[in-house]
Amino acid sequence: MTFQVEITPIAEAQIEQAYQWYRERNPQFADSWFRGLMNAIATLQKKPRRCTLAVEHEIFPEELRQLIYGKSKNIYRVLFTIRETTVYVLYLRHSAQAPLTLDDLDNSEGKI
Repeated sequence: MTFQVEITPIAEAQIEQAYQWYRERNPQFADSWFRGLMNAIATLQKKPRRCTLAVEHEIFPEELRQLIYGKSKNIYRVLFTIRETTVYVLYLRHSAQAPLTLDDLDNSEGKI
């Protein structure tokens, strides 16, 4: 089964923010990082349930999974949920960021 993958506006903004941060420091790495991230997200079209539950799954109203992307100091968690045949990418979190809280979820534009 193939899933459709949709990236929510808040996830798009978080991806753009991370890309710009890398771009200011190392444009070549930024482009490579972005292409790799988009390719990793595209893999969610096949077997998205292979990804583990996110730490935040207990406070999230739906099953929340995470795709880990990156290496060393550049590891990100792509947080997503699955509804029927669509995977919704909700957030991008750097591994150094604290897990999402209920306040983050309440104030989030990532609601779908």
